[in-house]
Amino acid sequence: MATLFIVATPIGNLKDISQRAIEILGSVDLILCEDTRTSKKLLDFYQIKTPLLSYHQHSDLKKINVILKQLNEGKNVALISDAGTPGICDPGGKLVELVTQNITDAQIISIPGPSALTAAISISGFDMQRFLFLGYLPKKKKRKKFLSIIEKSEFPVVIFESKFQIIKTLQDLANILGDENRIFIARELTKIFEETFRGTISQAIEYLENKKPRGEYVVIIN
Repeated sequence: MATLFIVATPIGNLKDISQRAIEILGSVDLILCEDTRTSKKLLDFYQIKTPLLSYHQHSDLKKINVILKQLNEGKNVALISDAGTPGICDPGGKLVELVTQNITDAQIISIPGPSALTAAISISGFDMQRFLFLGYLPKKKKRKKFLSIIEKSEFPVVIFESKFQIIKTLQDLANILGDENRIFIARELTKIFEETFRGTISQAIEYLENKKPRGEYVVIIN
């Protein structure tokens, strides 16, 4: 029986990986990853020689059929993302869906571990017993709809944002929530330039405008 392992990998520090994840990555027949160059750094660090095959949001039907064929032949396959847990703001969920639809006897097993989402929540200082996660906000189409969801939410809202959009997104949030609404921002968690910010939206805008935004951001709106 073929198995698809969904394996969480470090979001920055290469030592943030479970022993079980290392063992699985070293024992499967194939590892699917977003960018082979990025994943090779992790595999080289742990001297893992398993073959890599790229799988990302732009992978075509031909590539997907190759993956399904491997599983149909009884091969064990691991899916990893560039960082963190697959299936969160990446095409991992789509692959799981395709496998469940096309291979009735395939096992799908989670090898849990790092996630920028839970890492940021754990140090935010907000009451996060319940929260709403929206991933990356649309840049244009449906953006107003997502901003409206944030405005009406009864619970803290967590979003991801890039260095290119972070200031614009904060300005949009200030327009709907007010300058004094409190937020928490985490950047490059577990990496060399890890940084966190707690304060109002207006303070966050001023802080980021005085320095060049870098990396990926997790924003929690309280």
